[in-house]
Amino acid sequence: MLYVILGAIAIGLVLGLLGSGGSILTVPVLVYLAGEPDKVAIAESLAIVGGIALVGALPYARQKLVDWHSVLYFGVPGILGTYGGAALAKWIPGAVQLALFALVMILAAVLMFRGRKEPEDGAPRERQALWKIASEGLLVGVLTGLVGVGGGFLIVPALVLLGGLSMRLAVGTSLFIIAVKSAAGFWKYTDVLAEAGQSVDWGLIGLFAAIGIVGSFIGNALSQRVPQAQLKRGFAVFLIIMGGFILVREGPRAFGLGEAEAAMPSTTMPVAPTAAATDSMPLHLVPARYE
Repeated sequence: MLYVILGAIAIGLVLGLLGSGGSILTVPVLVYLAGEPDKVAIAESLAIVGGIALVGALPYARQKLVDWHSVLYFGVPGILGTYGGAALAKWIPGAVQLALFALVMILAAVLMFRGRKEPEDGAPRERQALWKIASEGLLVGVLTGLVGVGGGFLIVPALVLLGGLSMRLAVGTSLFIIAVKSAAGFWKYTDVLAEAGQSVDWGLIGLFAAIGIVGSFIGNALSQRVPQAQLKRGFAVFLIIMGGFILVREGPRAFGLGEAEAAMPSTTMPVAPTAAATDSMPLHLVPARYE
C-alpha cells in the first residue's frame, strides 16, 4: 500500500511541476503497484485524471483563462473520440492496450526532449481551420479512450498552434477538455467492464484523486524553484525507461509471441545411438541350439 500511495503522490507532483504528464503515470502505477487488471486500470485512470484535471481547471476558469470556443471545437470531437476509443477497447486485448500505452509514453518523451517554443502573449496568432482543430481533437480523444491518458502533452501544442491561444490560455482550456472527455470515456468503460464481469474500485479512485490533487498543488508551488528544462529532460528519460519496461513485459502477450511458443509442436527427432552408446549397452548372449 505504501508504494501505491507514493505512486499517487508522484502523479500529482509531476502534474503540478510540469503542468502535464502526471496522468501518463497513472496506468502503470495502477497496474504494476496496485495490481489492477489492465482494462480496469485504464478505466480508473480516466476517472482519476478527469477529477484532477477538473479541480485544476477551476482556478483558470476564475481567472478567465479558459477559451470556451476551443472547448467546443476541440472538446466535443474529443468527447466523441474518447467514447469511441473506449468502445473499441472491448475488442482489443488489454496487453495490446498497454503496449500502445508504452508507445505513447515514448512519444511524450520525444516531445519533451524537443521542447516547444512558447510564443509571447502579445504576439498575433491566427486560428486555423475548424476542421483541423476538430480532427486533432477526435484523434486525441480516441487515444484517450484506448489507453487512458489525458493527452495534455498533445492538446496544449494543438491549442497554441491550431487554435491560436496563448500558452496560459491553452493550459487552462486543456484541463477542461481533459476533464470532459475523460468523463465520457469512463462512462463507456463502465459498460465495457460490466459486460466482462469487472468493475472499478471506487475507493482506489478516490484515494488517487485526493492524493493527486494535493500533490499537484504542492508541485505547482515547487515549480517556481525547480529548473523546468532539466526537470522535463529527466522526466523524459524516465518515460523512455518506463515505456521500454512495459513493452518488454507486455509485448510478447500483445503480439502473441508467448502463446506461439507454447503452441509450437516439438520438433525433437529420434537420435540413433552412437558408437559409444552401443559399446556401453549390455550384451545378452544366447546359447546356440543344435538340432
